[in-house]
Amino acid sequence: MGIVKDWDVTLEELDDIVSHRPSLRGFLFGYITEYKLRKLWFSDTRIKDLTVPDNHDRKHKADLHFIYRDVEIRVECKGLQSNSVESRDTGYFGRFQCDASDKREVTLPSGKKLQTTCLVVGEFDLLAVGLFQFGSKWRFAFARNEELPRTRAYRYKKSEKQYLLAGTMDISWPLEPPFREEPFALLDEIVAAKRSSGGADTTHKT
Repeated sequence: MGIVKDWDVTLEELDDIVSHRPSLRGFLFGYITEYKLRKLWFSDTRIKDLTVPDNHDRKHKADLHFIYRDVEIRVECKGLQSNSVESRDTGYFGRFQCDASDKREVTLPSGKKLQTTCLVVGEFDLLAVGLFQFGSKWRFAFARNEELPRTRAYRYKKSEKQYLLAGTMDISWPLEPPFREEPFALLDEIVAAKRSSGGADTTHKT
């Protein structure tokens, strides 16, 4: 039983602990979402050298790194805010946070340095949003980084907003653009874009 046996706790006791600690439940659910993402979509034979960067490594943003068609891909994984989820006649609606946990200094594509919690356009390649609260089923929504909405925060200048992603984003089921139900068509687009711009990392051969 692994940890359950090592810690001398029962599944009932563990369930009781997690149920009464909302912060622990959210923390654990985030890691479960990442695990399900890897298992359901990125255990595919087309995915090579998958790694999970250290959460405290600010030099390597994104939750997952892997090689796809000889190109390095960075994936950011997010989850729904449970209190935002609504069941509607047409399906489901919810929101998710898409920002960094702490304010840090970033360098915008323009070269300007900025203190912000916003994620930067190009800081990762692919966004994956766990949608378990949409009907208690493990499914994900995927979108390319550059197709995500930009921040509307007043504290940023217009010249800065074009490079900063919105900290909170809406999502619905059935999905609407820029979100898609599977990642591989998007991965092909990302690879094509990186190769055409000369930004592809083709040093990893499979």
